[in-house]
Amino acid sequence: MLQLSAPAKINLTLKVTGRLADGPHAGYHEIESLVAFADIGDRLFIKKAAVTSLEANGPFANALAGDNLVAAAHAALETQTGKSLPTHMLLEKNLPVAAGLGGGSADAAAALRGLAQLHELDAPLLDIAATLGADVPVCLHAAPYFMSGIGHQLHTLSDLPAYDIVLVNPRLPLATAKVFKALAETGDYSVTAPLPTGFADAKTLLAYMQQQGNDLEGVACGLVPEIGACLDALKASGVAHAAMSGSGASCFGLCAPGSGKALAARYRTIREKDWVVSGRLMGAA
Repeated sequence: MLQLSAPAKINLTLKVTGRLADGPHAGYHEIESLVAFADIGDRLFIKKAAVTSLEANGPFANALAGDNLVAAAHAALETQTGKSLPTHMLLEKNLPVAAGLGGGSADAAAALRGLAQLHELDAPLLDIAATLGADVPVCLHAAPYFMSGIGHQLHTLSDLPAYDIVLVNPRLPLATAKVFKALAETGDYSVTAPLPTGFADAKTLLAYMQQQGNDLEGVACGLVPEIGACLDALKASGVAHAAMSGSGASCFGLCAPGSGKALAARYRTIREKDWVVSGRLMGAA
C-alpha cells in the first residue's frame, strides 16, 4: 500500500487581474498568486485491488460530496492511458472542505502521483491535472510557485524563508464561485505586477505579502463576517502576518520558526470553537 501526502495549499498573496471573455476558459478569472504549502493536510492510501473503490475517514470525511476529485483523477488517468486501473483508495480527510486550502486539488494531485507509481504508468500528469481544476497542477509538486493565468502558468521560485504557520477556519464553508462572483460584481480588478523570483530573507517575504494582499479577502469577509474575526484573533495571538488563503474561509498566520504551537494555543483561547492547527511552510522540492 502506498501512502501519499496531500498538503494544504496556501495563497500567501492573491491578485485577481481580470476575467476571460472568450475561448475555452471563458468566465475564468485570471490571477497572480504566490503559493506555498504547509506540512499539514490530507493523506491518501492506495493499493491494487480486484475492483476500484474509494472510502474516506478523518474529521472532515462527512463533508465530502459523493464524488470527489480523487475519483475524478482516477477516471481521468484511466481515460488517458486506456487501461483499467483497479485500485482501493482510502482518503483521510483532515482539511476542512470548501476552505480555500486547495484540499480537493491536493487530494487529486496525490491520487495522480500515487496511481502512476502504483500501476507503473508513464502518463502526462501535468496535462491531466489541468483538466481536473485550476489548482491541481500546482499541487503536483507541493513546492513554492508563482501562479498566474487561470492557475496553470507556474513559475518556480527559490526556497522560501523559514516560517511556522497557523491555519484557522471558523468551521464555515465558502464556495469559491460565490466569492469570485461577488468580486466580479464590483469590477475591482488589480493591475498585473512584476514576477518575483525569490525572497532573500523573511523580512523581504513579509513586506511582499503585506504589499500584495489578497483581492478576495474583502468580498469574502462581506459574505462570511467570521473571517474578519479569525484575522483579528490571529493578529491578537501575535503572528507576524495574517491573511485569508485563497477564496476563504480559512486564514493563516506566519510566525517565527518554533513559535507556531504556542501561538495556535493562544488563538484557541480567543476563538475556542474554530479549527486551528500549526505546522511549517514547506520549502522547495
